[in-house]
Amino acid sequence: MRVVVSFDLEHDCPPYLEGYRGMEDGAPRLLALLAEKAIPATFFTTGDVARRFPEVMRQIAGQGHEVGCHGDTHRRFSDMTTDEARRELEAASEALRVFAPVTSFRAPNLDFPEAFLPLLSTLGYTLDSSQAAYKPHKGHPRRPNRANGLLRVPASTMPSVVRLPMPLRMLFVRLLRDPVVLFFHPWEFVDVTREPIPYDCRYRTGAPALESLSSVIDDLRHRGGRFVRARDLIADEPLIA
Repeated sequence: MRVVVSFDLEHDCPPYLEGYRGMEDGAPRLLALLAEKAIPATFFTTGDVARRFPEVMRQIAGQGHEVGCHGDTHRRFSDMTTDEARRELEAASEALRVFAPVTSFRAPNLDFPEAFLPLLSTLGYTLDSSQAAYKPHKGHPRRPNRANGLLRVPASTMPSVVRLPMPLRMLFVRLLRDPVVLFFHPWEFVDVTREPIPYDCRYRTGAPALESLSSVIDDLRHRGGRFVRARDLIADEPLIA
């Protein structure tokens, strides 16, 4: 079972909060946990974050993690014209490729119109993780699929599931099947429990979230999980029906 642990690097809990506590305090905690567990991860990053936190970006790349693209400003792509989407992707790609080769993409809010897929291919992307296996009611496929020269790998579950109390958390996690694609945000690993944001966003954030992620990593490893970066799934493409 292949497991991709991924993080969307953006400003704090858009659109509810402003600031970058997640990048300032949450990202270092995540990098320390990944080093302790000796696993690679994928960091889907906005161009905005890359420009603001170059040292964190260098640390991510230096530790062998994958740098992916999360747009430039975290604006929803469904609100853009084709030209606006192209400019957004070009700006992000330019900012991110200063630090590492970038060939994987995830749209903010998992919201990426099908009509924009050729833009990704044109700009050198080979993998898209902008679908959600937990949203079949919205037409999102449960399994990896291919379109416009891209391998599309859906996220397996919403981030807040991993912050549930252990019995419920493990029940959900043990239902997941290969490839498992988990995703989180650095601000979840900062205590935002008293912030005026939706309950599922602030519930058990901070230290409890870090402990929950650690326990999920341990459980998946115990079950034989092989931790890979998103781009590593490309090598296994023939295995994906």
